[in-house]
Amino acid sequence: MDLGLGGRGYLLTGASRGLGFATARALVDDGARVLISSRTSSSVDAAVTSLGGAPAAYGLPADLAAPGAAAELVAAAVRDLGRVDGALVSVGGPAPGRVLETDEADWRDAVDSVLLGTIRLVKALVPVLGEGAAIGLVLSTSVRQPIPHLAISNGLRPGLAMTAKALADELGPRGIRVLGLLPGTIATDRITDIEAASGEPEAMRARTEADIPLRRVGRPEEFGKVAAFALSPAASYLTGTMIPVDGGITRAL
Repeated sequence: MDLGLGGRGYLLTGASRGLGFATARALVDDGARVLISSRTSSSVDAAVTSLGGAPAAYGLPADLAAPGAAAELVAAAVRDLGRVDGALVSVGGPAPGRVLETDEADWRDAVDSVLLGTIRLVKALVPVLGEGAAIGLVLSTSVRQPIPHLAISNGLRPGLAMTAKALADELGPRGIRVLGLLPGTIATDRITDIEAASGEPEAMRARTEADIPLRRVGRPEEFGKVAAFALSPAASYLTGTMIPVDGGITRAL
């Protein structure tokens, strides 16, 4: 299938590794050009090099929790890519913990980065997007069912999912699509960190896989290909929806 990505430009945050990088890889491999961002300049540089560098890939370190980061990223994408046809917005996961154990400061930090950082970027993006553009928010299966030990994610991700639904209504008349992607357990550094924090990583991985219908965790490239399709012109009638990429672990429809 031709996804129609040739020559198109995309901004991806949280994309120096993991799910964001896998999506950037899939987009570039299909002919798109990308500007990727994450907090660490060395990680951004390494990812850009791995993607082949300019003119296929550019990078800019930024922290979405910083109020000026969104405008800076969008300006860089317009300058380097020449056009912006969409974005994948991925923000680092909030601190793990149970509801009664998590510190209020961790909740405030997560609201500023995960929630407000995402909204700031979308607001900065909309003026430069044209008909046929797409915005994808990387959320979590916590949108549909809570994940143990991830209380803050359980609290914030569903709100962002509903924000995406509202944005799909607001931007649909302009031909701009908005959707969410709900990764389950994918083999990224984030998952490794969560498993390590449990104190029994091997046992936690075994329990996780036992509950997944496919009996394994996902690979980043499996998520990246789905995300690239969702952002592409091939998915032109797909908006306002949440797409689980989870091996079947989500029990809700």
